Amino acid sequence: MGLTSKPTPHPTPLDDDPVDTLRLIRSRRVGAVTWHRLVLEHGSARAALLALPDVAHAAGVENYSPCPVEVARHELAAGRVLGARLIVWGSADYPLALIDLPDAPPVLWARGDVALLHRPMVALVGARNASSLGLRMARRLAEGLGQAGFVSVSGLARGIDAAAHRATLGSGTVAVQAGGVDVAYPDENAALAAEIAAKGCLISEHPPGLQPQARHFPQRNRIVSGLSRAVVVVEAAARSGSLITARNALDQGREVLAVPGHPFDARAAGCNMLLRDGATLVRSPADVLEAIGAEVVPFPAPVVEDVAPPPVPGPTPPRRPLADIAAVHGQILARLGPSPLAEDQLIRDLSLPPATVSQHLLTLELEGRIHRAPGGLLSRAD
Repeated sequence: MGLTSKPTPHPTPLDDDPVDTLRLIRSRRVGAVTWHRLVLEHGSARAALLALPDVAHAAGVENYSPCPVEVARHELAAGRVLGARLIVWGSADYPLALIDLPDAPPVLWARGDVALLHRPMVALVGARNASSLGLRMARRLAEGLGQAGFVSVSGLARGIDAAAHRATLGSGTVAVQAGGVDVAYPDENAALAAEIAAKGCLISEHPPGLQPQARHFPQRNRIVSGLSRAVVVVEAAARSGSLITARNALDQGREVLAVPGHPFDARAAGCNMLLRDGATLVRSPADVLEAIGAEVVPFPAPVVEDVAPPPVPGPTPPRRPLADIAAVHGQILARLGPSPLAEDQLIRDLSLPPATVSQHLLTLELEGRIHRAPGGLLSRAD
């Protein structure tokens, strides 16, 4: 039930029922990568659902049942009550910036102006306990990029995220939520979330009503970076979720930029580390535009039609030999024991690309051979 190579992008079959699509991604042990693999191999979500118990059995999972149809129907009904829109991978509404990611979310719930998802975006992220200068810088960058035609994207957290969203309510902002699109987190940003729903766009890969948990925030961060041409880190501590977003951006081929700070300010330690490691230094919106080679002027959002796009061209990547896969799995399991180990440390020990390790970890997690705890901690299950 794991994926061993990046899936070739494929359009969702036109005859797939949204209930089938939701049932597949909401089924136990099926994440985004596995969803793409199953649909690619079986041709549709419905066919993948029928095959799922046998796939689970082959992975050593007995008595497996997919997500019940009632659960998916309830989710669709909850979305309708909210006035939210379900966007399925491969549909015309789906953001093209995400479509070729190996872990692209199969579904997105959206509240607000979905046309914003088709405009160029820049992510602005940073500290929750931001300084007054950091907040001013975030507003200045967001406003300047908005005037240049870019939509700001961030995670609706307090501090830098909230400042960027507020500064671009008029020019376009997208908030990616760790919980459901109707769950504002933190509570203090509930009014801001309502404004974004009215003037911008709220999106989430999770069902309406879901309360965010620790593991959801790194998942959200990959969407923030994936939507963006560049990720700008305004303030960040040495151990910060913003650095996870920056790392995702590098893995996804996006630009990473950072605002420098005083060496004695702990809130600037993460930004200074990024600059030391090669991130582009940012002093103004012009620096961001220069880094991404853009001279964008404001333009109207495109009209989105309810038709499926043509298949995205591209060769099917070769599969890795099973011996190579087994060797990597052996290396991972040899380094894990009953005591939790940080995923970052494991990646450093293996000296492999983070994206490669993440794919193998997902396979081992689906097979029940490792446990993942909050905070990115891993342990061996046997």
